[in-house]
Amino acid sequence: MSAPELEIAPQKALRPPSSVMRLRRMGAMFPTRLSFLRTLMRDLSANNVQVERRVWRMDDAGFGHAVYSVSLGGYDYSLVAISTDLPPELRTDRVIATAWDSAYVLYDGIPSEAEIARIVASAPKQEAARFTERDLVLSRANKSVRLFQHVTDALKSGVQPDEAMVRDVGYLMRTTAVYGNGKFGIADRGHIAARPCLGGPFAAEMLTVWLIRGFTHDLAEHVGGAALDAKLKRHLGIGNSTGLGMAPFLVSHPRLLDSWMQVRETALARIAALPTLKSAQQAKILDLAARAGRHLNEWSVPDEIAAERIAQLQRDWPAVQEVLAVKLAMPEPISAILDAAEQWFEDTQELLIALLLEPFGDLIDGLTECMANPYGAELDPSMPIEDLKALIKRDWDWATALDFESKEETAQFWYVSEAKQEPRLGLRHEEDGAKLESPLDIARQVANLATALEGAQGITAELVLKRPDLRFAVRRVQTLAIAPYGEIRDNMIADRCLPIDMLRCKLSFFGAAKFDPKSDRWTRITLCQGAPLFDELASADDWWLPCFGE
Repeated sequence: MSAPELEIAPQKALRPPSSVMRLRRMGAMFPTRLSFLRTLMRDLSANNVQVERRVWRMDDAGFGHAVYSVSLGGYDYSLVAISTDLPPELRTDRVIATAWDSAYVLYDGIPSEAEIARIVASAPKQEAARFTERDLVLSRANKSVRLFQHVTDALKSGVQPDEAMVRDVGYLMRTTAVYGNGKFGIADRGHIAARPCLGGPFAAEMLTVWLIRGFTHDLAEHVGGAALDAKLKRHLGIGNSTGLGMAPFLVSHPRLLDSWMQVRETALARIAALPTLKSAQQAKILDLAARAGRHLNEWSVPDEIAAERIAQLQRDWPAVQEVLAVKLAMPEPISAILDAAEQWFEDTQELLIALLLEPFGDLIDGLTECMANPYGAELDPSMPIEDLKALIKRDWDWATALDFESKEETAQFWYVSEAKQEPRLGLRHEEDGAKLESPLDIARQVANLATALEGAQGITAELVLKRPDLRFAVRRVQTLAIAPYGEIRDNMIADRCLPIDMLRCKLSFFGAAKFDPKSDRWTRITLCQGAPLFDELASADDWWLPCFGE
């Protein structure tokens, strides 16, 4: 008897990488139900996870430590949270900081008193300390001083805090780092990669952030001496300040990026193939479109470029809703809507795509199991040179067409700072340091490879033996051949390269919303806003683009 055939969901053709993998479009992405936080919340709900606050040793001012534990997939995990008195002169979100309002470790298991004491002593030092394989994630956060003070003062006075302030700020604390994967001696990702619910990308980090968010609620209620209204608590997420340190990740992990984007694009192709929509699905999409409009009206930032993009979204959105109202009842409605969306700019298109994915969890949620990818780039030394040339012609025309003799195409260079071991971006024609350049000049390296291949014959091994400086570019070209969404198809060293686009792409996969750029190199965001509270996991799947009070 032959094995039963797997049932494969119908789908349309995927959008081409040449369109999807451009910085401008990647910088327009929104969180979706495929984002890591949403996936984690569904897993917590499915596992009926209960959060236990095992330790609470805080003084009246809110300084001390606490321990929260969860049982997930047969394993116990604990967040050890330490709150300290931070002098105003030491308060900064910059990477040069050496002190923070709070520090955290996600611990593998239930920590003993001795282990708690070790973490309480070490975690506030962050990079200056060292950790063990029982420590899975390391983080730190600073208060939103104005809102935290207002909330606690209001609670002490017997009233709830001002709703407008809660809505406008949206978090009591913001993290300035959430470290995983072996940094400073903590456990490597491989230690937990096979465990239920934590095998997905950044799942342990997202669990840490959600537990930190609950701790900030508890801390404010402890200091204020009263309970926050659940509606307000739900809107209080966790802020985050993210800069250049995150930007090169997508370039350095092409196989992983390809998996993330393939899942997202496959999900879109699946729903685009739906022949019709049920009336309940149509109503849900219209309801979500109205919610997105309210969310846009609550999203205000001082950055002029970002503010104009939000304003354009607000101007486009009534027309989007009109298109939805007309086309949802048509044959192949999602496909028709996507065709109509070509009239709008990238931000509107990507917001619409995120919305359209939302009602179809039964069709697309299983794809998230394909987001983890342990494989790296590999070099095939047996590939004929002619095949290598053909790959460059097929996939890299955008790179070989660039003029790397011009200052515009070579304006910037990436390097790693000696002081903090963090990625930085320099101006090549104005600053020293280009000799220490990191290999993020992918387009230039492939263009150089294409030139070197002119007239060459034989196999790849012969080429890289003669020209070891081309090895990186060869590996990159071969990797893109099997990972078509693994390459950002823009010049990373051109004057037009904006790191904020890379940050937004990655953060949208985390589940971030309300991007608040402070320059083209760093941004503030909000995570877990609208997410279920510790006692609300049964309703874990309806908080896309939350609006205040809903």
